[in-house]
Parts: sequence; C-alpha cells; structure tokens
Amino acid sequence: MQIFEKQLNRFKEELGFIAALDQSGGSTPTALKTYGINEDDYSSDQEMFDLVHSMRSRIITSPSFTGDRVLGSILFENTLDRDIEGKASSLYLWEEKNIVPFLKVDKGLEAEENGVQLMKPIPGLDELLKKAKSKDIFGTKMRSVVKLANAEGIQALVEQQFEVAKQICSAGLVPIIEPEVDINSPEKAAAEVLLKEQLLKQLDLLEANELVMLKISLPESANFYQSCISHKNVVKVVALSGGYPITEANRRLTENNGVIASFSRVLTDNLYSGQPDADFNAALAATIAPIYEASKT
Repeated sequence: MQIFEKQLNRFKEELGFIAALDQSGGSTPTALKTYGINEDDYSSDQEMFDLVHSMRSRIITSPSFTGDRVLGSILFENTLDRDIEGKASSLYLWEEKNIVPFLKVDKGLEAEENGVQLMKPIPGLDELLKKAKSKDIFGTKMRSVVKLANAEGIQALVEQQFEVAKQICSAGLVPIIEPEVDINSPEKAAAEVLLKEQLLKQLDLLEANELVMLKISLPESANFYQSCISHKNVVKVVALSGGYPITEANRRLTENNGVIASFSRVLTDNLYSGQPDADFNAALAATIAPIYEASKT
C-alpha cells in the first residue's frame, strides 16, 4: 500500500485527533511566551524560530505524543525544512510516530471586508506542494476567518478556499479547508448557517477524486455539520478550539459526533520550557487524554 493510502486509511478507520503545531511568524512570539520564553530572550527571527522548533521537537519526541491518540499533526513551513533527531520533521512524525503530517500553506489574512478576512495570495504554492509531497506530507491547511453573517463575504471566502483546495488536490494532497468563525462574533450562529450552505454547495462541485477535510469552529448547535461529515468528498471534519478554554472546547467537541479535534493553543497551555521532562510529559499526557476522549464521540 502506498504511503498516501496508508495515511488516508488512518483518518477513515482509526480514532484520534490532530495536533496543530503550525504557529507561524505572527503567532510564534505568543506561543513562545505561553511556553515561558519572552521576546527579550531572543534577538532575531532566526533565534525565535530555533526556539519554537525546539519546543515543537520536545512535544513531538515526547513519549506522551504518539500515534495511538494523535492521528495527525500540522507543521509550519519553517518546520518542514528542519530535522527532528536527525530526520526531516515530517518523516519523523510519520516513520517514528505513525502520525500523519500536514503543512500550513496560507500566508495570513487580508483586512476584513464584507464581514470576513480572506486569505492573502499564496505565491509559489505549486513548488511548495511538490516539496511537501516529496516529504510524505499528506495534506495542507489554510485559514480564513468569518466575523459576521454577511452572505456575500462568506460566499467569497468559501469560493476562494475551494479554488485553492482544487489546486492542492491536483498536486496529490488533501487540503484542510479552514473557514474559522470567530467565537466572539455577535452573529456566530447565523454565520454558521450561511457557511454550511456555501460549503455544501462547493463540496457538490468537486470531482470524485478531489478529497478534502474541513476545519470548523465548534458550532452553536450540536451536530450542526453532519451533512458535511457524511459528504462523499469529505475525509474528516475537524474542529479548532478557537479560543475556548480546553474544558469548554472538549465539551462542545463531545456534542458533535464524528468531529475530531485539531487543537493548537490549548494543547500547549500547560507546557513550559523549564519543566523537567517527567513533568512536561505528564502535563502533555494530561492534556492529550481528554482531547482524545472528546474526539471519539
């Protein structure tokens, strides 16, 4: 069986969740500060990325971080070009941990217009996808944000996501389409109704061999995305924590059958640079366990 098929079968047949370790340039200082490393502890972007790679490597190599509970992990492009214990990061994940690697490919967000933030252009995407494929990356992730229940804006956002998704599918990868609905939106529930309508419209336009994943904010109504989960072109629907505390994120996740976690911030909340390894591994295990259980429903 080819590597892609093995990775695909993991998501179709096995239990677990996705660990999103893809903090990029803008979010890296916040991730490091949470980890106990302040901005005055480094003096350049290179030092900053060295430090965050050290943090990610510590998580990935931890005995608490295994394919038994973690199905996949999302990497930042900078991580793709780095090694973990002498092996390319994506290959280490797959070959040593049995964890399916994904790659964040978006370049950030445009300014808000019509109640949404579209993705910025992604120059050099075809070359990046070729590199990702050569390193056994299974899929990609790209994020845009819905702020308000604006039908025109949401339609434009979803159309942009699927246009890029088709380019990624043609490169032999599975895109994670992430139209995050801001959890603080005063129109969150109404925005979710419009979003689901547009998602289903675009899903129905895909060819049979164009497989995608969806990454959504935990909805206001339980089991709201069941029609997306059951769609023939959808490998998996995953949920971001979106700023909810971990207990609330897990509670909402439990209410949405067939949706698994793709959490980032809450995964590292109790991890600190100065922790002894035993404490670090125990804290990571204590965070992973309830996320895994909530993803099993």
